[in-house]
Amino acid sequence: MKYLHTMVRVADLDVSLAFYRDALGLHEIRRMESQQGRFTLVYLAAPGDEDAQVELTYNWDPETYTGGRNFGHIAYAVDDIYETCARLQSHGVTILRPPRDGRMAFVRSPDQISIELLQKGEALAPAKPWTDMPNVGSW
Repeated sequence: MKYLHTMVRVADLDVSLAFYRDALGLHEIRRMESQQGRFTLVYLAAPGDEDAQVELTYNWDPETYTGGRNFGHIAYAVDDIYETCARLQSHGVTILRPPRDGRMAFVRSPDQISIELLQKGEALAPAKPWTDMPNVGSW
């Protein structure tokens, strides 16, 4: 398993970049915009530590974040997403967003911190029982 990033939703991307980049000293690693999803993602990291990133998520449509909704998730790359999810289930963890696509799943910690699991490299071929499992709750 490899730590990827922590996601934080931001209300004003320019103000947030002024803090994270200009004041805190993080460097922009990459940026992605989704016209369809109506969001911008900006990945930042400390100089010399590009493997530990903060993902700033800016949703273009205004939204008020309450109850910790501005904190998104912690993400990890895993060698085999199906094996990882099966192991989590064997420990009583509910798979909130099953890896139906062979690429991505979400679970929550006991303290309700959202954890994103991403398949390393290419997505695995869709497989049962994952393809038949619905989303559960919020992630």
